[in-house]
Amino acid sequence: MARCDRTQKPDCTCFDHVDTWVFDLDNTLYPSSCDLFAQIDQKMTSFVANRLGLEREAARRLQKQLYHRHGTTLAGLMAEHQIAPQQFLDDVHDIDYSPVPRSPDLVKALEKLPGRRIVFTNGSRGHATRTLDRIGASHLFDDIFDITDANFVPKPRAEAFASFFSSHKVDGKTAAMFEDLPQNLGPAHELGMMTVLVHSHMDDHPVYQDIRGWGASPPAHIHHRTDDLPGFLAALTQCGKSG
Repeated sequence: MARCDRTQKPDCTCFDHVDTWVFDLDNTLYPSSCDLFAQIDQKMTSFVANRLGLEREAARRLQKQLYHRHGTTLAGLMAEHQIAPQQFLDDVHDIDYSPVPRSPDLVKALEKLPGRRIVFTNGSRGHATRTLDRIGASHLFDDIFDITDANFVPKPRAEAFASFFSSHKVDGKTAAMFEDLPQNLGPAHELGMMTVLVHSHMDDHPVYQDIRGWGASPPAHIHHRTDDLPGFLAALTQCGKSG
Protein backbone atom coordinates (compact mmCIF):
# COMPACT_ATOMS: atom_id res chain seq x y z
CA MET A 1 0.00 0.00 0.00
CA ALA A 2 1.29 3.46 -0.86
CA ARG A 3 1.98 5.72 2.10
CA CYS A 4 -0.01 8.62 0.60
CA ASP A 5 1.22 10.83 3.45
CA ARG A 6 -0.09 14.33 2.82
CA THR A 7 -1.18 16.44 5.74
CA GLN A 8 -4.28 18.56 4.92
CA LYS A 9 -4.36 17.72 1.16
CA PRO A 10 -5.08 14.01 0.72
CA ASP A 11 -4.20 12.18 -2.44
CA CYS A 12 -7.71 11.26 -3.54
CA THR A 13 -6.53 8.20 -5.44
CA CYS A 14 -5.60 6.67 -2.08
CA PHE A 15 -9.29 6.66 -1.10
CA ASP A 16 -10.91 5.65 -4.40
CA HIS A 17 -11.51 2.14 -3.10
CA VAL A 18 -13.03 3.11 0.27
CA ASP A 19 -16.65 2.21 0.96
CA THR A 20 -16.51 1.98 4.77
CA TRP A 21 -15.47 5.04 6.77
CA VAL A 22 -14.55 4.28 10.38
CA PHE A 23 -14.17 7.09 12.91
CA ASP A 24 -12.94 7.19 16.46
CA LEU A 25 -15.02 9.55 18.60
CA ASP A 26 -13.13 11.42 21.31
CA ASN A 27 -10.70 14.09 20.09
CA THR A 28 -11.34 12.92 16.52
CA LEU A 29 -14.89 13.90 15.51
CA TYR A 30 -14.75 16.95 17.76
CA PRO A 31 -11.77 19.24 18.42
CA SER A 32 -9.70 18.33 21.48
CA SER A 33 -9.56 22.04 22.30
CA CYS A 34 -13.13 21.87 23.64
CA ASP A 35 -11.73 19.73 26.50
CA LEU A 36 -14.63 17.30 26.60
CA PHE A 37 -12.34 14.37 27.24
CA ALA A 38 -10.65 16.33 30.03
CA GLN A 39 -13.96 16.11 31.88
CA ILE A 40 -14.01 12.34 31.40
CA ASP A 41 -10.40 12.09 32.53
CA GLN A 42 -11.19 13.92 35.77
CA LYS A 43 -14.27 11.78 36.33
CA MET A 44 -12.13 8.65 35.94
CA THR A 45 -9.76 9.90 38.63
CA SER A 46 -12.69 10.57 40.96
CA PHE A 47 -14.14 7.14 40.27
CA VAL A 48 -10.86 5.40 41.10
CA ALA A 49 -10.47 7.47 44.26
CA ASN A 50 -14.00 6.83 45.48
CA ARG A 51 -14.19 3.13 44.62
CA LEU A 52 -10.73 2.19 45.87
CA GLY A 53 -10.58 4.56 48.85
CA LEU A 54 -7.55 6.50 47.61
CA GLU A 55 -6.47 10.10 47.91
CA ARG A 56 -6.88 11.91 44.63
CA GLU A 57 -3.17 12.12 43.84
CA ALA A 58 -2.71 8.37 44.41
CA ALA A 59 -5.85 7.66 42.39
CA ARG A 60 -4.49 9.72 39.51
CA ARG A 61 -1.24 7.77 39.49
CA LEU A 62 -3.07 4.44 39.58
CA GLN A 63 -5.44 5.54 36.82
CA LYS A 64 -2.55 6.30 34.49
CA GLN A 65 -0.77 3.06 35.41
CA LEU A 66 -3.89 1.07 34.59
CA TYR A 67 -4.24 2.91 31.29
CA HIS A 68 -0.66 2.12 30.26
CA ARG A 69 -0.84 -1.52 31.38
CA HIS A 70 -4.23 -2.36 29.90
CA GLY A 71 -5.00 0.16 27.16
CA THR A 72 -7.85 1.83 29.04
CA THR A 73 -8.52 2.66 32.68
CA LEU A 74 -11.67 0.54 32.52
CA ALA A 75 -9.83 -2.55 31.29
CA GLY A 76 -7.37 -2.17 34.14
CA LEU A 77 -10.08 -1.73 36.76
CA MET A 78 -11.86 -4.82 35.48
CA ALA A 79 -8.71 -6.93 35.38
CA GLU A 80 -7.12 -5.82 38.63
CA HIS A 81 -10.00 -4.61 40.80
CA GLN A 82 -13.10 -6.48 39.51
CA ILE A 83 -14.99 -3.25 38.84
CA ALA A 84 -18.37 -3.66 37.08
CA PRO A 85 -17.92 -1.91 33.73
CA GLN A 86 -21.37 -0.36 33.43
CA GLN A 87 -20.98 1.47 36.74
CA PHE A 88 -17.76 3.00 35.49
CA LEU A 89 -19.17 3.97 32.08
CA ASP A 90 -22.29 5.54 33.56
CA ASP A 91 -20.24 7.57 36.02
CA VAL A 92 -17.44 8.88 33.79
CA HIS A 93 -19.81 9.86 30.96
CA ASP A 94 -22.05 11.89 33.26
CA ILE A 95 -20.57 15.14 31.96
CA ASP A 96 -21.47 18.49 30.42
CA TYR A 97 -21.64 18.14 26.62
CA SER A 98 -22.28 21.82 25.93
CA PRO A 99 -18.59 22.57 25.09
CA VAL A 100 -18.81 20.35 21.99
CA PRO A 101 -19.34 22.75 19.08
CA ARG A 102 -21.72 22.10 16.20
CA SER A 103 -19.74 21.41 13.05
CA PRO A 104 -21.68 22.16 9.87
CA ASP A 105 -18.51 21.79 7.77
CA LEU A 106 -17.93 18.29 9.16
CA VAL A 107 -21.58 17.38 8.63
CA LYS A 108 -21.46 18.58 5.03
CA ALA A 109 -18.30 16.58 4.33
CA LEU A 110 -19.60 13.42 6.01
CA GLU A 111 -22.81 13.60 3.99
CA LYS A 112 -20.83 13.34 0.76
CA LEU A 113 -18.76 10.31 1.69
CA PRO A 114 -19.87 7.27 -0.33
CA GLY A 115 -20.66 4.12 1.61
CA ARG A 116 -21.02 3.42 5.31
CA ARG A 117 -19.93 5.60 8.21
CA ILE A 118 -19.34 3.89 11.57
CA VAL A 119 -18.08 5.13 14.93
CA PHE A 120 -15.61 2.73 16.61
CA THR A 121 -15.00 3.92 20.17
CA ASN A 122 -13.58 2.73 23.47
CA GLY A 123 -16.33 4.77 25.12
CA SER A 124 -20.01 3.97 25.52
CA ARG A 125 -22.79 4.14 22.96
CA GLY A 126 -24.64 6.71 25.06
CA HIS A 127 -21.58 8.94 25.19
CA ALA A 128 -21.11 8.65 21.44
CA THR A 129 -24.76 9.42 20.74
CA ARG A 130 -24.79 12.51 22.96
CA THR A 131 -21.58 13.76 21.39
CA LEU A 132 -22.80 13.22 17.83
CA ASP A 133 -26.05 14.98 18.71
CA ARG A 134 -24.03 18.03 19.78
CA ILE A 135 -21.99 17.96 16.57
CA GLY A 136 -25.17 17.58 14.53
CA ALA A 137 -24.04 14.35 12.87
CA SER A 138 -26.02 11.54 14.55
CA HIS A 139 -28.14 10.92 11.47
CA LEU A 140 -25.09 10.36 9.28
CA PHE A 141 -23.72 7.25 10.98
CA ASP A 142 -24.92 3.76 10.18
CA ASP A 143 -23.91 2.47 13.60
CA ILE A 144 -21.79 2.92 16.70
CA PHE A 145 -19.51 0.10 17.84
CA ASP A 146 -18.73 0.77 21.49
CA ILE A 147 -16.72 -0.85 24.27
CA THR A 148 -19.70 -3.00 25.27
CA ASP A 149 -20.00 -4.36 21.73
CA ALA A 150 -16.30 -5.27 21.97
CA ASN A 151 -16.97 -7.21 25.19
CA PHE A 152 -14.99 -4.50 27.02
CA VAL A 153 -11.80 -5.27 25.09
CA PRO A 154 -10.39 -1.89 23.99
CA LYS A 155 -8.57 -0.70 20.92
CA PRO A 156 -5.77 -1.27 19.99
CA ARG A 157 -6.10 -4.93 21.00
CA ALA A 158 -6.56 -7.29 18.08
CA GLU A 159 -9.66 -8.83 19.69
CA ALA A 160 -11.46 -5.49 19.55
CA PHE A 161 -10.78 -5.15 15.84
CA ALA A 162 -11.80 -8.75 15.22
CA SER A 163 -15.13 -8.13 16.99
CA PHE A 164 -15.68 -4.93 15.03
CA PHE A 165 -14.84 -6.51 11.68
CA SER A 166 -17.06 -9.52 12.38
CA SER A 167 -19.98 -7.46 13.67
CA HIS A 168 -20.04 -5.12 10.67
CA LYS A 169 -18.56 -7.38 7.99
CA VAL A 170 -15.76 -4.91 7.35
CA ASP A 171 -13.26 -5.59 4.59
CA GLY A 172 -10.04 -3.84 5.59
CA LYS A 173 -9.04 -3.43 1.96
CA THR A 174 -12.04 -1.16 1.31
CA ALA A 175 -12.08 0.73 4.61
CA ALA A 176 -10.44 3.83 6.08
CA MET A 177 -9.97 4.65 9.75
CA PHE A 178 -9.63 8.07 11.38
CA GLU A 179 -8.08 8.24 14.87
CA ASP A 180 -6.26 10.63 17.18
CA LEU A 181 -4.15 7.88 18.82
CA PRO A 182 -1.50 6.39 16.53
CA GLN A 183 -1.33 3.10 18.43
CA ASN A 184 -4.97 2.45 17.48
CA LEU A 185 -4.08 2.76 13.80
CA GLY A 186 -1.44 0.02 13.96
CA PRO A 187 -3.93 -2.89 13.84
CA ALA A 188 -6.01 -1.00 11.26
CA HIS A 189 -2.99 -0.78 8.95
CA GLU A 190 -2.20 -4.47 9.47
CA LEU A 191 -5.77 -5.31 8.46
CA GLY A 192 -5.41 -3.39 5.20
CA MET A 193 -7.26 -0.19 6.14
CA MET A 194 -6.24 3.25 4.94
CA THR A 195 -5.28 5.19 8.09
CA VAL A 196 -5.59 8.87 8.95
CA LEU A 197 -4.18 10.36 12.15
CA VAL A 198 -6.23 13.31 13.35
CA HIS A 199 -3.91 15.52 15.36
CA SER A 200 -4.98 16.48 18.85
CA HIS A 201 -3.89 19.57 20.77
CA MET A 202 -3.44 17.74 24.10
CA ASP A 203 0.16 18.86 24.47
CA ASP A 204 0.71 17.26 27.88
CA HIS A 205 -0.10 13.71 26.72
CA PRO A 206 3.03 11.56 26.17
CA VAL A 207 1.59 10.11 22.95
CA TYR A 208 1.21 13.55 21.41
CA GLN A 209 4.68 14.54 22.56
CA ASP A 210 5.99 11.51 20.67
CA ILE A 211 4.02 12.55 17.58
CA ARG A 212 5.70 15.95 17.56
CA GLY A 213 9.03 14.15 17.43
CA TRP A 214 8.17 12.40 14.17
CA GLY A 215 8.69 15.45 12.02
CA ALA A 216 8.10 14.57 8.38
CA SER A 217 8.65 10.84 8.97
CA PRO A 218 5.72 9.22 10.79
CA PRO A 219 5.61 5.45 11.36
CA ALA A 220 4.66 3.30 8.37
CA HIS A 221 1.19 2.58 9.74
CA ILE A 222 0.22 6.27 9.49
CA HIS A 223 -0.79 6.91 5.87
CA HIS A 224 -2.22 10.41 6.24
CA ARG A 225 -2.21 13.12 8.91
CA THR A 226 -4.43 16.14 9.43
CA ASP A 227 -5.31 18.68 12.10
CA ASP A 228 -8.48 19.66 10.21
CA LEU A 229 -10.81 16.69 9.77
CA PRO A 230 -13.65 18.65 8.10
CA GLY A 231 -11.19 20.16 5.63
CA PHE A 232 -9.55 16.82 4.94
CA LEU A 233 -12.86 15.11 4.20
CA ALA A 234 -14.07 18.06 2.14
CA ALA A 235 -10.94 17.80 0.00
CA LEU A 236 -11.79 14.15 -0.68
CA THR A 237 -15.36 14.92 -1.70
CA GLN A 238 -14.26 17.81 -3.91
CA CYS A 239 -11.99 15.61 -6.02
CA GLY A 240 -14.45 12.96 -7.03
CA LYS A 241 -15.46 11.17 -3.83
CA SER A 242 -18.96 12.62 -3.75
CA GLY A 243 -21.91 10.28 -3.66
